[in-house]
Parts: sequence; C-alpha cells; structure tokens
Amino acid sequence: MNPFSVMNQIKTHVFMGALIFGAALSVSAQTAATSATTAAATVAESKTTATEAPKAGALGVQSANIFSIAPDANTDAKYADQNNGERGKVQPGNNAPMWRQVGAGVTGYSSLPASEAPEAGNLIQPFVQYPGSKLTTAGEAWRQVRNNWIIPYGGSLLLIAGLAIALFYYGKGTMKLHGTETGRKIERFTPLERAAHWSNAIAFVCLAISGLVMAWGKFFIQPIIGNTLFGWLSYALKNLHNFAGPLFAVSLIIVFVTFLKDNWPSKEDITWILKGGGMLSGQEVPSHRFNAGEKVVFWFGVLGLGVIVVASGLVLDKLIPGLVYERSTMQIANMIHGVATVLMMAMFMGHIYMGTIGMQGAYSAMREGYVDETWAKEHHELWYNDIKAGKIPAQRSPEAANHVAPASTSA
Repeated sequence: MNPFSVMNQIKTHVFMGALIFGAALSVSAQTAATSATTAAATVAESKTTATEAPKAGALGVQSANIFSIAPDANTDAKYADQNNGERGKVQPGNNAPMWRQVGAGVTGYSSLPASEAPEAGNLIQPFVQYPGSKLTTAGEAWRQVRNNWIIPYGGSLLLIAGLAIALFYYGKGTMKLHGTETGRKIERFTPLERAAHWSNAIAFVCLAISGLVMAWGKFFIQPIIGNTLFGWLSYALKNLHNFAGPLFAVSLIIVFVTFLKDNWPSKEDITWILKGGGMLSGQEVPSHRFNAGEKVVFWFGVLGLGVIVVASGLVLDKLIPGLVYERSTMQIANMIHGVATVLMMAMFMGHIYMGTIGMQGAYSAMREGYVDETWAKEHHELWYNDIKAGKIPAQRSPEAANHVAPASTSA
C-alpha cells in the first residue's frame, strides 16, 4: 500500500474524531448553561416567594435583627413601663421586662396547689438579710452565711477543739488512779443505760462523720479521690445521715429520760466548776454520780443543742407533718442545723476524750457497766459515800448481783 495513502486516511480519521468530540463538548456546555439558568431562575423565584410570604401573613418563625427594628424604642417615655408583650412588638427577643419581674420576686402562674407549693411560681426569692449576710435575695443570703461563716468558722472551731484536746493529752496524759484497785465492783451503768448510750453514740458518730464529709469533704477528700468517687461517697453518706437522724432523735429522748434523775444541779457543782474539776491541779473534786462538767454536757449538749439539732434536722428531712416546706424554711433550718451541730460536735469531742483515753476506767465503765471502788471514790466521792451509806445500791440490775462480787459497805 502506498504510504502516502495510509497517512491521508489516518489524518482523515483524526479530523473526524476531533469534529465529533468538539460537537459533544458544545452540547454539554449548552446543557449545563441551560440547567444553570433554570436553577438560578428557581432560586430567584424561591427568594421572591420567601420575600412575599411574610407580606402575605405566612405562618412560621420570622427572624429579625433587634438592632434594625425600632432601634430608638428606648426613647419612648413609657419604655421602662412596658410589659413583655409590648416590648416584643418594638424589640422582638428583648425579654428584659419578664426577667426584671423575676428578679423582683414576682410570682407567676403555677398549676401546683398553693397549699402544698405556695412559691411554685416564684423563681427568685425576695430580698432578705440573714445574720451575717448582705441585703440580697434569700438564696444568695443563705449562700453567704453558709460559705462565709458556718463553713470557715465552724471548721476552725472543730480544729481548735481537736488541737486543744491533743495538747491537753500531750501535757497531762491519761488521768490514772492514785490508789490501788480493790477488786470490788460497783455497777455504774445498767444494761438499759448502756444500750441507750451506745445507740445514741453510734448514731451521733454516723451523723458527725457524714456531716463532716458533706460540709468539708470537697476541701480535703475530693482532691485526693476525684469527683466520681467523691460523688458516690457523698451520696452514700447523705443517705446514712438521713436514716441515722431519726435514730439519734429517738435515742436522745431515751438518754435524757434515763439519766435525768442524776443530772439535777446541786450546790457541790459550784465548787467543782470553781476548781475546774481538778483537771489542772490533779486533785479530784468531790462530786455525785455525775460531776458538773457532765451535767453541762447533759443540759446544754444533750437537751439544749440536741433539741435544736433534732428539730432542724427533721425539717430538713421533711418529716414534720403539716409543715409547708418553702425555700426560706429550709434555708433557715439549714443554718440553724449547721451552727448547732458544730457546737455539739465540739462539746462532745471533749466528752468522748474523757470517756476513752482521757480517764482510766471510764471506757470500761460504759462498756461493761462496772467500776472499781477505788475509781468511784477518787472520781465521784459523794456518789461513793452514798453507796457506802446504803442510800444507793451498789448493784442496781438483777443480773449484776449474780455475776459480780458486791462492793463492801464497811467504812
């Protein structure tokens, strides 16, 4: 075949392919242009429809720029007196009138019965001034009292009480008997008295530990164990606190009735107080079954602070029937409960110290119920003398006389 003929055929095929490809590109471009024009027309039509829709009163949320709609509305003389509906007409989205009412303590509508929830429609409490707070809303006033007074000063009081006990123990040590034990026992506490005391003591320890963790745990426990574990711990202790509270209340009543007879003040208590109970001099001051210090704990701690702690705790637990539990009621109860419990813990720390490591034989007396004659004579000489004179039986419970050798009644 002629080479020139072949080359001509190749050129012809290439030229025809180029024409076909160019035609295809032209058609595609025309189609794309047509589609773009149609889409643009559709978008324009949609915008026109959207623009005309509000004018036609179409339903739906309409956006608006608060700065371009009645920007000078605040120049109106009645601007500050507008309600939320009036303000919405000139400045959509401006809910200042509503929040101004909320901040002023205005009560709104609530479907809850007023007898059970009188402040259900009230978001922010009115202004009050609790002792130690500024004149502000009640919730903020409660927060100031708790965070600025009860937590820091209450914690300081407990630390001071603990430090004072530690220093006293370091300087004096355990108060030991001066004489030799005789082996003859006197029943100091009956089984009923010990059961009442230990029930109250265990409930108190549960309440004290859980209360300390809930009030101050975030300062010295949470940073160590983390948020999650501390949350579980606080939740568990809160429930323990709520269940131990009623037990403490009932046992406190039993303790008061059980030990009332021997805790009436006497003239000998004045001498005991003036001499400080012989704590510093080392010389025992004669006293009856309970000395003046124990009587102070009984009347001021068990009765006085006990009633306040139990009453406020029952309010916080919502266990008092017929009481309407408003926020202000709970705030006041919480503040009273916090102050009273701190004072009670500080006082009972001293009581626990003297009943354990502070005095030889004191813990075994409450655990077993008996003390040696020497212990009774040195620490409660007037009570010992009454036993020797036969005014008080040495063994007061029936089972004690069968298991313990009676104390001697000889002088």
